[in-house]
Amino acid sequence: MDSSSGTLELLGVVSLVMALFFSMATLLVSWLTLSTDLLPMESIELGLWGTCVFQEVGPVDCRPYDSMLELPSEIQLARILISLVIGLWLLSLALAIPGLNVVNGCRDQLEDLTCKRALKAIAGVLCLVSGILVLFPASYIAHLTVVRYFDEMVPEVIPRWEFGYGLFCGWIAGILHLIAGILLLTSCLHLHELNRPVHIPLVLVTPEPSTVRSRSEYV
Repeated sequence: MDSSSGTLELLGVVSLVMALFFSMATLLVSWLTLSTDLLPMESIELGLWGTCVFQEVGPVDCRPYDSMLELPSEIQLARILISLVIGLWLLSLALAIPGLNVVNGCRDQLEDLTCKRALKAIAGVLCLVSGILVLFPASYIAHLTVVRYFDEMVPEVIPRWEFGYGLFCGWIAGILHLIAGILLLTSCLHLHELNRPVHIPLVLVTPEPSTVRSRSEYV
């Protein structure tokens, strides 16, 4: 196994594992925050599964959403896509680990390399898809938040939503998914180049005339 190919695939798996933590963080932290001048000691945080009211003095009041249909369309989209990303993450990791060169697979060496390359390629594609699925809702909600924040039709006295930690976790998770997919696909291409058969030109060798003398020459 070439060391550079093994390093690329290991870095890809590490990036994939790190992407899980940030993907799970998007389910736990808030995506949007709201604070008003009327109640400066109180802030509202909007997450994918519920709303929390934070107060500087007093307990935190968190309540789950009563119905998914009552949520804004962008929050519904984010919940669906993030849940799909978690499933794709499990599938990509299940394919990437057997595809590592340090893991023994098939019996035949050529079949083993082909199988591992296919598993890593599929895992890399799934990582790229997961990265896009995470980046899309985070960027879409951020875009809507910016447009609504600078909307001149809304009076200034009305509070506006601002970015929460979930958006940044989503961006980091998406980038890590893309990095993992690129590393896994690059390791597949690099391994394919290393195992490409090398054609050696054949040279026709003509036998030299025999210099062994017969017994009659010495008589």
